[in-house]
Amino acid sequence: MKPFALDHAASPDAALAALGKGATAIAGGTNLIDLMKLQIATPERLVSIRRTGLDRIAPDGDGLRIGALVTNADCAADPRVRQDWPLLSQAILAGASPQLRNRATTGGNLCQRTRCGYFYDTTQACNKREAGSGCAARDGFNRIHAVLGTSDACIATYPGDMAVALLALDAVVLTQGPYGPRQIPLAMFHREPGDDPTRDNVLQPGELITAVRLPAPTGGRQIYRKVRDRASYAFALVSVAVDLTMEEGRIARCALAFGSLGTVPWRDPAVEEVLIGQEPSPALFARAAEVLLHHARGFGANDFKIPLAARALAATLAQATKV
Repeated sequence: MKPFALDHAASPDAALAALGKGATAIAGGTNLIDLMKLQIATPERLVSIRRTGLDRIAPDGDGLRIGALVTNADCAADPRVRQDWPLLSQAILAGASPQLRNRATTGGNLCQRTRCGYFYDTTQACNKREAGSGCAARDGFNRIHAVLGTSDACIATYPGDMAVALLALDAVVLTQGPYGPRQIPLAMFHREPGDDPTRDNVLQPGELITAVRLPAPTGGRQIYRKVRDRASYAFALVSVAVDLTMEEGRIARCALAFGSLGTVPWRDPAVEEVLIGQEPSPALFARAAEVLLHHARGFGANDFKIPLAARALAATLAQATKV
């Protein structure tokens, strides 16, 4: 790890001042420190934001405001989250180990790098790590890689769980920056790689996440299904988040999000449109999968993800619509 200076900000304004001078924010550090150890990230100055008071969960109208520094453990255990937004709690608990959940934060989780083994291996070509160097994963071992939202520059899949649930829940990311506050729908927060995979999200230089806002609870059936190689603390091969309401035997409302299929947490409104107003059936679920995966493309070792996603979607919908 290269030498660096560490400052501590006592308020969001102090953190923003440090960011404006070129510092990099650090909270739990569960992703950034790994990157620094490998010298993939080499910031000269860090500013710790853990003392800025952004660690509270509070009502926000009919919804809930989750501070950027709320740990994953505290968020998943909060009685309000467990009762009204259980999808978020389920997704967090399906993620990292208890030790990491005790350290990782809401804002940091959203800002984790979309990455793969080639990103970590500095002997291999990676456009995300070094623009224009190529993508070794396309012709390499790509079993866990994305099948949606890929480009010639990058096929790494977004690895997290929490953001997938937040996407299905229509969460909004609140930020402060040099040009004032912003409210960014989570659906617009992460960036597909395109020809510039070095940027994972739409945050601008000097901008800081302050909170995530959840809208009013829907009262629907919420399920997070994570398919993975082992039962604990592994990235998903495919994950499905659903928030669904049934009325008179039909799907009245449906929100679906998917993890580890795309280069970003994935949501396609066309899939939901297929389902809304219809009676649940295997044929309907198969049609929804066709719409979801119409543009999916495998790269050899990850071809299996396409039929796996169809089965995971059908199983999750069958569970959510069961009377």
